[in-house]
Amino acid sequence: MNFLNKLFGWFSADLAMDLGTANTLIYAKGKGIVLNEPSVVAVNTNEQRVEAVGFEAKQMYGRTHSQIEAIRPMKDGVIADFDVTNTMINYFIKKVLKNQRFVKPRMVVGIPTCITQVEKKAVIDASIMAGVREVHLVEEPMAAAIGVGIPTHKPEGNMVIDIGGGTTDVAVISLSAIAYGESVRLAGDEIDEAIVRYMRIAHHLNIGIFEGERVKMAIGSAYPLLKKLTTDVKGLNVKTGVPMSLAIDDEEIREAMKEPVATIITIVLRALEKVPPELSADIHSNGIYLTGGGALIRGLDKLIEEKTSLKVYTPEDPLLSICKGAGAILDNFYEMKKVCIY
Repeated sequence: MNFLNKLFGWFSADLAMDLGTANTLIYAKGKGIVLNEPSVVAVNTNEQRVEAVGFEAKQMYGRTHSQIEAIRPMKDGVIADFDVTNTMINYFIKKVLKNQRFVKPRMVVGIPTCITQVEKKAVIDASIMAGVREVHLVEEPMAAAIGVGIPTHKPEGNMVIDIGGGTTDVAVISLSAIAYGESVRLAGDEIDEAIVRYMRIAHHLNIGIFEGERVKMAIGSAYPLLKKLTTDVKGLNVKTGVPMSLAIDDEEIREAMKEPVATIITIVLRALEKVPPELSADIHSNGIYLTGGGALIRGLDKLIEEKTSLKVYTPEDPLLSICKGAGAILDNFYEMKKVCIY
């Protein structure tokens, strides 16, 4: 079996994947990140046929007729619809490997720290069914830490906050393992939903979840800004039943995001309270690393700095941190496989 795995390894393009609630990223060994697409699948419910995956399917979300359903098969960082997730992984792997699929690749997959054994098995099974010969799981904060260049093998504590689409993971990493970890199923999606709720309650405007996401990216902030930002929010006026557009500024959206952002801050403070004294001293010296899509929220790093009195570092491309880290594990697999939990 080991000989066969080595034989396959000589010919296959091994992959690393960040299977996210909002986006799926794939790293190909020797090539870097080769795919970054939304985790959305459009299915024809009458004929049980997949119509589109990724960017094309996201454009259909909320705009389809009754026979086509656009599905987000990942929820809170885990597989919510096994068959659709399997189809999505299969599609992305085929797209990346193109004509190189005569042998099956090895794959390293990033997963949230909070998921159960059943949920881990679902990720492994979906990957195997999609044509992967060997699956290894790495916890997302560990992958993110490696992705931003933290020396995880050293006997010193480094704190990583990874805010994805479905989960927020807070972890202290030392000696190639997570010394303390906490994960909650609240992240970017919950912030989008908070914006949708706010617009309905404050302005009687019914907007879609992707419009909420767009508004968050356009003017969302966790800390007061020096320069005022505005955007036009489009949706359906629930009083008149007529589509309308409304100009909204960053102050209102900051108010809309206040509750989920406060919950994330609470998780960070709770994690810092529970960390052993020696690791606390290391974190005081090394600061906190903020990764994932949530790291792009304006002023979130500043708010965390204010609440913790610690320096917060945000990498250049925080969205890519997990995939880069999983890719680094893949590139040096036999030296780094000890950081994998499966």
